[in-house]
Amino acid sequence: MALDLTLDARGRLTTPESKTREFKLNLTNSERVLQSVVAFANSAGGELIIGVRDDGAVVGVRDPLVDQQRLAHLIADSIRPQLAPVIDLVPLAGETVLVATVSLGSQRPYHLKPVGRFQGTFYRTGAGNRQAGPAMVRELERSAKERSFDQLPRVGATMKDLDLKALSTLMGRKMTPAILQTLELVCDEQGETVPTNGGILVGAPHPELFMPFAWVQCARFRGPTKRDITDQRDVYGPLPLAVDKVMDFLRANAFLSADFDIGPKRREDVWSIPLEPLKELVVNALVHSSYDSHGTAIKVAFLDDEIWIESPGGLVPGMTVELMKQGVSQVRNPVLARVFKELSLIERWGTGIPGVMQALAAAGLPEPDFEETVERLRTTVHIQNHDPMKFRVEATARHREQHAKHDVTPEEHQVKHQVDLEKHQVEHQVFGRHTVTILRRLQSEPASRTDIFAEIGIYGDRRAFLRHVSPLIEQGLVAMTNPDNPRASTQKYILTDVGRALTERVVAKGAG
Repeated sequence: MALDLTLDARGRLTTPESKTREFKLNLTNSERVLQSVVAFANSAGGELIIGVRDDGAVVGVRDPLVDQQRLAHLIADSIRPQLAPVIDLVPLAGETVLVATVSLGSQRPYHLKPVGRFQGTFYRTGAGNRQAGPAMVRELERSAKERSFDQLPRVGATMKDLDLKALSTLMGRKMTPAILQTLELVCDEQGETVPTNGGILVGAPHPELFMPFAWVQCARFRGPTKRDITDQRDVYGPLPLAVDKVMDFLRANAFLSADFDIGPKRREDVWSIPLEPLKELVVNALVHSSYDSHGTAIKVAFLDDEIWIESPGGLVPGMTVELMKQGVSQVRNPVLARVFKELSLIERWGTGIPGVMQALAAAGLPEPDFEETVERLRTTVHIQNHDPMKFRVEATARHREQHAKHDVTPEEHQVKHQVDLEKHQVEHQVFGRHTVTILRRLQSEPASRTDIFAEIGIYGDRRAFLRHVSPLIEQGLVAMTNPDNPRASTQKYILTDVGRALTERVVAKGAG
């Protein structure tokens, strides 16, 4: 790696601490120094620079030759397997600093000898070191042996756990034993053919029964506190099918408008969120997540002004955010990657993240944020504010601007002012007296079934629920607070974003 020791006008290093760079004032806290060396060797390599403050100010080391020898002995005596980084004495700003250049090790995982493998293994996230848990230790070991988690046999699974008929339908061809072997969806284990972890993730009806976190949790949060959940969906089943389910959730909580910039007599539907880049990021999360007991599912959160996707496992060893932005591709799960590629969910290797960044820029949106946390990677896409009332004001302004640019008929002008909540709900919804009353009741706070029927003044039997409440749920106006258990005694009903905006529109017009 290129060593950049450029100084600014104040005499401080311009390149700050990062996943591949760390500053240390001296060797006094030798344990912290050794943790950094181990973390670099387990992650993506790096430069440990001794004689520099955290803010990049150069102070140098007191006795360069002695410190160089001491660091070499510390590493040789305290790290296993043994490492031999290059340790240089570098003149800088009138001082001498110590630079240890650590490469990504081929015998991962590396650990501190005095505390052992499971207490002394560290890896790098952002500009800090993290102690590796058992799952991360196993992954580091697999990555060094070039055998991934999804290529390993699934303990306890048999061929009966795969739905070969559904898998054949998904792949568009019959899944013969030879094809299953070629795709590494099955493998031989002690004389028997058994599913691999990848086979379970792709071909089992319920992968989460074998890998508890092999699912996607989606939620729509409203308001500045990000605590008001107005819609949620848990996505289970074979991973390739999860892509469309997650995208359906995102579309259900987005808005749709008509774009007339393509010509005065034509219209084009435009979603309020960048669907293609988001789909690429969803695919990326599914393919590159770690499914080896990392404690949480993949998460997709739709906030008023951003959508973030968080996947367990973080970046694979050898990968950094900078390399990812450049299009460098290192696949954590090659079995999943191959299946997704055959399904055309992955177009070309290495083009995903750069393509996402280009598509967002073309849509006038900023570059996404990539944040490595403890064994997780979060990608945040910034979007226009989706508070329903703010969005309507902005949409109306855009439509007026379009109307001023084109000579359109009154009918076309009316169409231009329709956003998703009108396109999908208002045009085809007949608002009866009870419907409006229910929506108004839910406008202030969640309500139980009993509360709803008391408000409209009828006896709340099942037929009444199917007649008055179920259609509102099916149309996306109302959601359950506990969708996983519809008959829960504590079940309540709330307005979705579309339902809330629509209710405000109806109230403003004095409907009902």
